[in-house]
Amino acid sequence: MYYLAIDIGASSGRHILGQLTNGKLNLEEIHRFKNEMTSINGQLCWDIEALFNEIITGLAKCKSLGKIPQSVGIDTWGVDFVLLKDGKPLDNAVAYRDSRTADIDKILDKFVSEQELYRKMGIQKQSFNTVYQLLALKQHNPNLLENADGFLLMPEFFSYLLSGTCKHEYTIATTTSMINASSKNWDFDLIKQIGLPQNIFGEIATPGTKLGKLLPQIQARVGFDCDVIYPCTHDTASAVVSAPIDENSIYLSSGTWSLIGTELATPICTENSRKANLTNEGGFKYRYRYLKNIMGLWIIQSIKKELNHKYSYEELCNMAKENSSFPSRIDVNQHRFLAPQNMIDTIKTACAESEQKIPQTIGELVFCIYQSLADSYAQAVQDLETLTNKTFNKICIIGGGSQNTYLNELTAKACNKTVTAGPVEGTAIGNILVQMITANQLSCLNEARQIVKQSFNIKTYTRRSFA
Repeated sequence: MYYLAIDIGASSGRHILGQLTNGKLNLEEIHRFKNEMTSINGQLCWDIEALFNEIITGLAKCKSLGKIPQSVGIDTWGVDFVLLKDGKPLDNAVAYRDSRTADIDKILDKFVSEQELYRKMGIQKQSFNTVYQLLALKQHNPNLLENADGFLLMPEFFSYLLSGTCKHEYTIATTTSMINASSKNWDFDLIKQIGLPQNIFGEIATPGTKLGKLLPQIQARVGFDCDVIYPCTHDTASAVVSAPIDENSIYLSSGTWSLIGTELATPICTENSRKANLTNEGGFKYRYRYLKNIMGLWIIQSIKKELNHKYSYEELCNMAKENSSFPSRIDVNQHRFLAPQNMIDTIKTACAESEQKIPQTIGELVFCIYQSLADSYAQAVQDLETLTNKTFNKICIIGGGSQNTYLNELTAKACNKTVTAGPVEGTAIGNILVQMITANQLSCLNEARQIVKQSFNIKTYTRRSFA
């Protein structure tokens, strides 16, 4: 029995089949494709037509291999959306790194203060949250909002194209900063207060919801039928499902972004939590993912691209190790690193402005980033422990970044915690596990996490190992 996870990140996507055999989850990558932002009329946008064609291509490959999934689930990054009119996109899908939300927070503050917004929603302030994007539309292109009769976040939109069912999903919806942390539903008081059309905010489903079968026209293109299911459609929520954690663990979903946090039964929406910029995003079975969103490996990815991919990640790590005495650090969460014209120059400028030594070599530059990331993780751990009034003994790193041995070592030392690394395909695994729970092949989340421990190689790092 196969289950298909379609996991689309901000730089690439993949189709991964999962099958449970003798108590172990076996994975097979069926299809992989690139995902890049493109500039259209001066805005950074996602090519949703190309992405959906890749989704169809991967599904068709399952047929050609004779491995038909019982169900399929799609997860993506958060906050970005497609406006709809009569079921069709009204405009381009603008990407969160676009500059249209610049200073929109000042406009939102006229309607509701940051303090009140956090008290109700519990979501970390980020300039690209959906509430700011929609308000930017209201300010700059109000006709689009007036003409819309619906909006769907990215995984909801692609699932709609497969199944014809138009519903929101809880975990991705929380990234909008418009889901009330207590009611777990749209905060229509806020929506009305800031003048957004209430009719575009529809029913919210939970992970495990069956949307239906593939539409007839999709069946004709891919050659089979299966259930379309909502996993945790936010990629981090899916990744956390796969994390081999317990109540004394912190997870770190490491990739383009670094999401570091813990699971809670109730949200923490206090002023101290807001000041620490921690967030209460939705998780499986209404768990709260209490976490800090950190810029992550995007900075390294950008530098690698600016160097024309001359060096592998391993080579960059080796150069960083050779420059481990370089003293300068940057605040990786500064807005300037979100989408600069030139990341290398931006880092040098940040060091100069803070009166630190400016990196002159690639090794100095990369070490500065890696150590700054590890230091930001350590600060986040300290904030988590203070605000939850708990001491955590382990950090479980999942996702592609878990393969970065050097960063894992730096993290163990900076945080003074035991660090485990793996599984690598955490997001796709979590997606598949929710499908298996929905199909009653697994009974609960605890059993699913036990399967992860049995199925994948988990490496362990301790501060003592690298002293």
